Amino acid sequence: MATIVKGKSVQEFKSDPYVATLLNCMLWVFYGMPFVHPDSLLVVTINGCGFVIELAYIVIFLIYSPASKKKRILLALLIEVVFMVILIFITMTFLHSTKARSMLIGLLCIVFNIIMYASPLTVLKMVIMTKSVKYMPFTLSLANFCNGVVWLIYALLKLDPYILVPNGLGSLFGMLQLGLYATYYTSTNWDEDDTKRSEVELSGT
Repeated sequence: MATIVKGKSVQEFKSDPYVATLLNCMLWVFYGMPFVHPDSLLVVTINGCGFVIELAYIVIFLIYSPASKKKRILLALLIEVVFMVILIFITMTFLHSTKARSMLIGLLCIVFNIIMYASPLTVLKMVIMTKSVKYMPFTLSLANFCNGVVWLIYALLKLDPYILVPNGLGSLFGMLQLGLYATYYTSTNWDEDDTKRSEVELSGT
């Protein structure tokens, strides 16, 4: 984001991961509501904070994007809002117990959470082929791993399968990324041309 603000342009960076994560946060906030899954205050507060952060990222994209990209982002946001409205309507109208509501929203959360955790894996093929981790951000991999482990522990304490499944897989995905980072760190050419780096980073995004 600092690169976008500094250059006053989104260049070829993609807003898709942030838009997708925004929907993921909305789903988890709804899941944690007392009338869906009682006693989930941490789920609501943490994903509520995540929602605000992702929304801030998207606003930055909207400010520095050309008109065509702005339309795409706004359309995606509109689809997400419509999806959430329909989902909330169906959940509150046709499902009359917290168990049934938790199952529906929980299953959707599992799907979107796995997609979110798996998205950084798209760069792993390039890491293996080039034997270089220069284009795989270590902090993102570490954050994904730590996030997965923390929520995995929380799920085990609360015995919540809907949080356990995606975050268990997220921990494994994060461990795989960190393992590859450790494997190819020494073979990485850190002085590689910056232009090539930018091109690869953009394609990975």
